[in-house]
Amino acid sequence: MAERQLNHYGVFAFTEEYWELERAERREFLQRLVEEASSLGERVYTYTLFPARPEADFMLWSAVLAEQNEVASQFFLRYARVTASWREFVQPVNTLWGFTRPSQYAPGKSEQELSPFDDARRPYLIVYPFAKTSEWYLMSREARQGMMNEHIKVGRQYPEITQLLLYSTGLQDQEFVVVYETEDLPQFSDLVSALRSTEARRYTLRDTPIYTAMYQSSEEFVETWG
Repeated sequence: MAERQLNHYGVFAFTEEYWELERAERREFLQRLVEEASSLGERVYTYTLFPARPEADFMLWSAVLAEQNEVASQFFLRYARVTASWREFVQPVNTLWGFTRPSQYAPGKSEQELSPFDDARRPYLIVYPFAKTSEWYLMSREARQGMMNEHIKVGRQYPEITQLLLYSTGLQDQEFVVVYETEDLPQFSDLVSALRSTEARRYTLRDTPIYTAMYQSSEEFVETWG
C-alpha cells in the first residue's frame, strides 16, 4: 500500500431516548446522521452490527489519506464535533483505528489488499484488535519471518477474502487492527480456523472483540433502523 491511510471504525449503540421517538422522528434523525457522517472522512461506510453482537447496533468505517501529520488531528476533531450532536440518541461503544504502512513480512502490493477507496463494498466486514506476545518480538527477525510465511501461505489459499492491516502500536491498547471483507462468512471462518492452526498462533496475546458487520447503503441503513 503506497499511500498512508488513517482508517477508523466507530462502534455505536442507540440510546433509550432514541427508541422513545416516534418512527418519523427516528427516520429524520437517521437521515441527518448519515448526511453528517459523510463528512467524517474521504470515504465513510455504514454497517449494521446487531444482532451479530449484542452491545452495539452499528459501525461507521471512515478513511482518509494521511500523508501529512496534521490530517489525524483534523480527522479526530472533526469526528468529535460531528458526533457530539448525536449523543442524545447514539452512544459510542468502541473505537478501533490505525494507519496503513508497508508490511515488513510481505513487501509489495497484494492482490488481496482491501482498500476503502474501492468503488464497491462486499456484504461482510470483520474487524478486530490484535496484539502479539512479548516473546514474539524477542525472537529473531528470521524466526518471525518463517512463521509469517506460513501464515501468508494460508491466507493466499482464500483469494476471495481481502484484508486491511492497520498499525496502532502505542496509539491504542492493541498493536494492530485487522480488517477482512468477504461475501462468505462460513468461508471466512474456515480461513480463521486454518490461521489458528499455524505456529504464529502461539504468540497471539489478544484478538477480541470481533465485530462482524453487514454493509448497508445509507438508504438501507435508514430503512433498517428508522
